[in-house]
Formats: sequence, C-alpha cells, structure tokens
Amino acid sequence: MVCLGNICRSPLAEGILQDKIKKAHLDWTVDSAGTNGYHVGEAPHQLSQKVALQNRIDISKQCARKFVAEDFNKFDKIYAMAEDVVYEMRRIAGKKFDDSKVDLLMNEVYPGKNKDVPDPWSGPESGYHQVYKMIDEACEKVIEKFSVPNTQQLK
Repeated sequence: MVCLGNICRSPLAEGILQDKIKKAHLDWTVDSAGTNGYHVGEAPHQLSQKVALQNRIDISKQCARKFVAEDFNKFDKIYAMAEDVVYEMRRIAGKKFDDSKVDLLMNEVYPGKNKDVPDPWSGPESGYHQVYKMIDEACEKVIEKFSVPNTQQLK
C-alpha cells in the first residue's frame, strides 16, 4: 500500500487489510510506504489513527517509511492510492519497476476506472472517514479476489 507520505491513506490501507487478513485466517504480509521521505519514522496522522480506532483498528504502532525499488522484489502486489503515486514509484524504482505488480487500489472496486483515493491530509476529519470507507471497500475486494482457492496469493 503506497501513498505520498505514508501517514494518512496507506497506513489506513495497511491496517484495514491486515484486519481483514486476520479475520479471514490468511497468511499474507501487508506493509505500507510513501513515495516521499518527509515523514519517515513518524506514526500515522492523528486523524487516520482516530478514524481507524473508531473502526476497531489500531494503527498507532505503524512507522512511516519511504518506498524503495527493492519493494518490487519483496511484494507480489503493490497498490497505489493515486496516479501521481504510481508515477513517483516508477521514478524511484527505475528499471526495477514491474507494471504487472502495480495497480490503483480503487481499481479493485471500479476496474479500469483509475480512481484515486483522495489525500485527506489538509482537510477536515470527514475526509478521513470518506477515505476509510473507500479503502475498506477496496480491501474487501482484495480479500475476495486473492483468497479464492488455487489463486496466487499476496505475500
């Protein structure tokens, strides 16, 4: 799960998907990162933490990190929160960029529509609730899609 700063959208996506993985008894690894280094080492944004907790998910122990090219070696699937994030991932990864592993998260809900998850960073709390709902719906689709027997699972 990748966004710009790894403090708002991608930590929510990591926490939501981890919660769904646990409930589905799946053996998957999920992580999140940001394409810039402005917040490396920081906890998720307070409003992301608040909205997650209101949905019984604790993301307070997460720590922002920067997306690196080696993530393509480590993960089978990499979801970006927005088109500009994919552009930055491509720039960071260079020759290691693997288009077959990357998709926008919302394409799981709206295939081929390339919808962004809006960045709630500078807005009111209501934006975080909207983003939570969008990510939750997409993560549910990820679980449905990749937990089917005989389907290659995320690692």
